[in-house]
Amino acid sequence: MNLLRRLLGDRTPAGFAGALSPGEDVVDSAVVEGGGHLVVTALGLWIPSDGEARRIGWHLVGKAAWADGVFTLTESVEAGTAGSAVVLADLPPVQFRLASPGKVPREAYQRVEGSIRSRHRQEIGSGGAWFVQRKVPGRDGTVLQVRPDPGTNVELVAAIAEQAAAKLVNPVE
Repeated sequence: MNLLRRLLGDRTPAGFAGALSPGEDVVDSAVVEGGGHLVVTALGLWIPSDGEARRIGWHLVGKAAWADGVFTLTESVEAGTAGSAVVLADLPPVQFRLASPGKVPREAYQRVEGSIRSRHRQEIGSGGAWFVQRKVPGRDGTVLQVRPDPGTNVELVAAIAEQAAAKLVNPVE
């Protein structure tokens, strides 16, 4: 049956615990040692989570790295807003051991990079922040995201992000 599904174009792995959105096709997948799958779609990366699967949109993948058979993922969460900008915070990295990664690491890298329209590093006091314009899968336009370094004044970063976002929406001519 698995061969028949692949021949007909369905690349969803057998036993996948997620519920894909209508029109969300699987690009590639890899079995995770210990259970579950990493599944790449146009909308995000599906990861195993508490016996289920959940999708992380490409715009919320802070970092993805592949080395020595291990896919390391740093997920970002929306910690707040600053005008129309979104302030991000990174969760601790999680690792997935993949015996046969296929194209998953390359596809993930390309989709994360493809979501980025522009990026700028700003030093602020003794820290800094990344300001990144990203495409959100399934939505029109871009969003300005800001990721302050640990220890950087988040209120100051948010104020700068709010001003930057306003200029992006209403540029001065």
